[in-house]
Amino acid sequence: MNYTSAQANKLLKKLNDEYTALLDKETRSRDFRAAMGEDVESVRPVYDYAEMQIRLAELEAKIRKLKHAINIFNATQTVDSFDMTIDELLVYIPQLTKRKSKLLEMKSRLPKERVEEQYGRQSNIIDYTYANYDIAAVEADYEKAADELSRAQLALDAANQRETFEWEA
Repeated sequence: MNYTSAQANKLLKKLNDEYTALLDKETRSRDFRAAMGEDVESVRPVYDYAEMQIRLAELEAKIRKLKHAINIFNATQTVDSFDMTIDELLVYIPQLTKRKSKLLEMKSRLPKERVEEQYGRQSNIIDYTYANYDIAAVEADYEKAADELSRAQLALDAANQRETFEWEA
């Protein structure tokens, strides 16, 4: 069956949720308590060790195969208007995000700022911090980084919604 990356990731989340729920069910039913004198069989939860292990192994295999298919797709699918695969873009976007955050902090600075406190106490000495860069250049770079980040995110979203790959459950 053909899946988009978005569909495959939703299916992967569903399979992981199902696996977690099954593990939780196993944890709650593999052992139990009974009070002294209580009929043990009347409080014994339903639990079949062999069947549970088969079901867990089947889910693990599905998750593993789907994750592998997504990884291959991400490593081979080139994103429109970028000379990168999805995998590379998934590294590039956090790099752009970090750069944008740094530039935001830098562009928000004043060319000269008075330092009010030193080492947690008031001082009679007046110190200043000076920006050692061209704030206008930083603002221009910030706009470029923000635009590139938006462009990359939209291109990734489009690829994840449009491009498909084959995977059989």
